[in-house]
Amino acid sequence: MSLETFLYNLHFDIEKASPPDWEVDWDDAPLKYKLYRDLPVFPLSLEVPLSLEGYNGPSKQDLKGIGHFLWYAYGLTQVSQSLISLESGDLMQSFRRFPPSGGALYPSELYVYLKMDELPAGIYHYDVAHHRLVLLREGDFDSYLTKALGGKFDMSTSFGTVFVSTMFWKNFYKYNNFSYRLQGLDAGVLIGQLLEVAKRFGIAAGVCFQFLDRALNHLLGLSDEEESTYAVIPLSADTKFWCADESNGNGPVTSTELCRELTGIQPEHYVRSQRIREFPMLTKLNEASMIESTQSFRPIKPKDGAECEGKVIALPIVKRLSYDLASVCRNRFSPEMDFVLGKVSQLQLAALLQEASASFSYRNDLDGTNENNEHRVSLYACLYNVEDIQDGAYHYDSTTHSLRQIQSGDHRLRLQYGMSLDTMNFQQVPICIHVVGDRDHSKTQLGYRGYRIQHMEAGMLVQRLLIASSALGMNGHPLLGFDVKMCDELYKIGGGPQGKTSLIQIPIGHYRNRPWLIGSLNS
Repeated sequence: MSLETFLYNLHFDIEKASPPDWEVDWDDAPLKYKLYRDLPVFPLSLEVPLSLEGYNGPSKQDLKGIGHFLWYAYGLTQVSQSLISLESGDLMQSFRRFPPSGGALYPSELYVYLKMDELPAGIYHYDVAHHRLVLLREGDFDSYLTKALGGKFDMSTSFGTVFVSTMFWKNFYKYNNFSYRLQGLDAGVLIGQLLEVAKRFGIAAGVCFQFLDRALNHLLGLSDEEESTYAVIPLSADTKFWCADESNGNGPVTSTELCRELTGIQPEHYVRSQRIREFPMLTKLNEASMIESTQSFRPIKPKDGAECEGKVIALPIVKRLSYDLASVCRNRFSPEMDFVLGKVSQLQLAALLQEASASFSYRNDLDGTNENNEHRVSLYACLYNVEDIQDGAYHYDSTTHSLRQIQSGDHRLRLQYGMSLDTMNFQQVPICIHVVGDRDHSKTQLGYRGYRIQHMEAGMLVQRLLIASSALGMNGHPLLGFDVKMCDELYKIGGGPQGKTSLIQIPIGHYRNRPWLIGSLNS
């Protein structure tokens, strides 16, 4: 199967992307976190701040502050127990993190390059299970990283760098090839959480999607066929750090050249699975998505959206939401049959859409020197029972803070029939948002890497929506098990390869408390 056909099936005809006889070996499931063995460890403080409202972190970034930052971004935060069956009385126990993950499998891992007084400068893995740092490689890698990122940033002026990777087997064991689509979204949701937490800790952060993959995997000691870097997030106390230099340093650099500068490492780690099956399409796509030379780096601008017909509804002007991120994260979960239909005011809808779009503006290496307010992913929504807004399908224009009606009517039954599994009742959902992107996922400029980047940006926007909905007393549930073609027809956006397509679906609304026991994992 060609990569082009594979990605098409992955999005529009998922039954053709994975083998029909796939069986999940639950007894041989991998751990949801990576464990390194026989390496130096540095414990992090569990006395995290219980509130992040107006909290700007320590004036000087230290080990304690970095520990809090990592915990709020991706740490084990809560343990929950819920009843699987009334007849058997069996309980299901799970460990939660603040960002959601498809199937709660968390295929992403976090690595950090840190330079601070309290520990040796070097590359660390964030050990989620024990809330500690594991030293993988000691040394100063400013020059190496500067070259790997194309010479656009002077890494010596940053105090640290976060690397978001994906371990392919961690959710392939359950979802087979469909895991590739989930992995980009999972990484994006995590990046969105990292950026939101960074704001509360006074950290200037942005995202690099373009880098020399093999060089960074070599630095982290990752095997390309098992795990690969998806995004790099430099951290600095100085916002001017992100005034990128477009001169590209002293000329193009290749992964092959850069890898020669460092001796390879192969630290031992444990995943629990005794039999790891092959995932050839994932490794083939990962290899096709890699950048071998910094000469291939380029900015990507959003396409001009086609003006659609329909009535325009100006949403009320509202202030940006003010909330305690810690409390909002604790209250966030993904309702299923827990949704309860309730009235949504125009002010609530306006605040939800404005907050998600405004908070999504972020520094990155795709927009060039300017922070772009026009996004490569956008919001469409099916609305029902929203105050003074006719039921229907809409496009949200963030530049004018308005809705443009595409089709009137109650589309909840249509959305219900489009679900691959009846995990929720759409009759109880007033807002169903779809994150939409270009159907060609910038393939001309970025090749197959564009698909991965598009899904990461979609995941980042999803996390902003989930945080905003929780701040408004509601909650949302990201879903991929929906009929993409049907949704594209609903919004009239599927016009050929130059059109747009629905990337992920998020029902949002009021909810009842779930019957579970849940407790915090911090002191």
